[in-house]
Amino acid sequence: MRFGQLTRRELIGAAAAAWPLVAQAQQSRKLPLVGVLVSASPPHPFADAFWRGLRALGYTEGQNIKVEFRYTDGRSDRAEEFAEEFVRLGVDVIVAHYAIAVSAAMAATRTIPIVMAPHGAPLQLGAIDSLARPGGNVTGLSNMDAEIGGKRLQLLRELIPNLSHIAVLATTPTTSLFGPPFVEDLRLAARDAGIGFEPILVGGPSEFRSAFSAMDKAGAQAVIIQLFFDPYRAILIDLATKYRLACMSGSRETTAAGGLVSMAASLPELYERAAFYVDKILKGAKPADLPVQQPIKFQVAINMKTARVLDLTVSPTLLAQADEVIE
Repeated sequence: MRFGQLTRRELIGAAAAAWPLVAQAQQSRKLPLVGVLVSASPPHPFADAFWRGLRALGYTEGQNIKVEFRYTDGRSDRAEEFAEEFVRLGVDVIVAHYAIAVSAAMAATRTIPIVMAPHGAPLQLGAIDSLARPGGNVTGLSNMDAEIGGKRLQLLRELIPNLSHIAVLATTPTTSLFGPPFVEDLRLAARDAGIGFEPILVGGPSEFRSAFSAMDKAGAQAVIIQLFFDPYRAILIDLATKYRLACMSGSRETTAAGGLVSMAASLPELYERAAFYVDKILKGAKPADLPVQQPIKFQVAINMKTARVLDLTVSPTLLAQADEVIE
């Protein structure tokens, strides 16, 4: 053998040694890659629920699927950054948690399938063409958070028989596009019920104190809070208590922490259901052909301690209808 050359035996040995690495690389490339945008900070229940859904469908991380999670802390700029990263990585599906993530994913790609997990107002904000035929590269789940204003007001009126004026705390359009449809749904419900309406749009927690002061001056008896602000539940409950405002949210956790009542779809069930869409898409289905699913039941939790603090009497009928009564 001359310098720089290998014998046939050495070539065969080198190829045999390299083969497992080549096979491993090929196997890794063949695994479907799913990018998940979570519109919150970790830890968050989305990951556990989503994996429950995937495992039920036979998926195991590193064996037949690869999942990358990115947490946006509720910031649209981070959602946009991570969505663009997923496009560069060549993911097979983007799972987008809440309107901010869906909007970011849609801005980043019109070809990679996007699963809403869920979106609160997909029709109102133009994410889909229709529930039955969503069109484009987007499908998934709606939690109808901007469509149950009438149900929320009905529940508040049962809790507060003399209810005459409500406030709504929601995001400015630049903070989250979901704020305007959320407010509009409640505005129409309040109009139909003949109830005074005070919409207050804020960009973040630095404006909470002035927002609650404005609610108090307007004579509001209750405030309905957009789910976007749920991470700040402690300060929101303190302010609601200070001004003796009945606090309604879409979060059972906020009610358990001292809010009066919550009404919302079961988010863990929706997170888990997102895996169904991922499975269908990975097996060849087109998002445009997968109808968007909506919840058929909304869970209600009532905090009796808070009700007593507000001098409210909750009827036995309403207590029997609630999914959870927190003492």
